[in-house]
Amino acid sequence: MTENTGNKRELEGIVVSNSMINTVRVRVDTAQAHPVYRKVINKKKIFFAHTDKELEVGSKVRIRESKPYSKNVRWIVINKE
Repeated sequence: MTENTGNKRELEGIVVSNSMINTVRVRVDTAQAHPVYRKVINKKKIFFAHTDKELEVGSKVRIRESKPYSKNVRWIVINKE
């Protein structure tokens, strides 16, 4: 069965905190080339994601944009790798 997700982004990251109820913090790392010097710069960003599963710190997950669950939570965990 295929799921129609529309234009929602999906990202892969690592769980860095699971101390909240039904919410985890996920760090997403990206490599980006500098526009002038072409040096690769590693960037990281933290996303708050909703989940019903018990996830351990350090586990790899895939997250997708979703409806707002709270002030900061705008993503949902769709699977654990």
